[in-house]
Amino acid sequence: MQRLTEQILSHAKGLPEGTPVAAKSLLHLGNRAAVDQALSRLAERGQLLRAGRGVYLLPVTSRFGVRAPSVELAVEAIAAQRGEVIVSSGAAAANRLGLTAQVPARLVYLTSGRSRKMRLGKQIIELRHAPRWQFALAQRPGGEAIRALAWLGPDRAEIALQTLKRKLAPVAFNELVAAAPQLPTWLARSVGKVAHG
Repeated sequence: MQRLTEQILSHAKGLPEGTPVAAKSLLHLGNRAAVDQALSRLAERGQLLRAGRGVYLLPVTSRFGVRAPSVELAVEAIAAQRGEVIVSSGAAAANRLGLTAQVPARLVYLTSGRSRKMRLGKQIIELRHAPRWQFALAQRPGGEAIRALAWLGPDRAEIALQTLKRKLAPVAFNELVAAAPQLPTWLARSVGKVAHG
């Protein structure tokens, strides 16, 4: 069993920072029960971090000590591994775009997969399932604007859109306008009013 844990640790150390280690990706090293047990042992010893059910991450060691990998890198890697779209929440997007001064207290991401929580060291990251329209223009500035507007809601969308029209690059704002047919009626109407009215 010791050999299997060493092989898993060696495999994990060869991966880029934040890349999840899943039991299914290690089946070439041993049977599923043995791999699960080895992963569990490595987590108990602190050599791997258990991020969620069946997902482990290698902690990063630096001259300042040991820390969890970057949240952004871990979320991107998990999205790629699971075939999901994962993007920042509307509250975080609204804050980044300057539409609110509120800084989100919790780390929340929207996912096309199921809702769940991940642990990254002492941080808890919440992955919330969201409707498909919130993933329009996923990683682009227009997509961030869509999620911010969804979070702000129908009452504040038009004023926020006027601010976005001034702040966003014309290309990004035009992408947002082009995505209007994918959006709910209240938001598509507001986008149309600000863009063409």
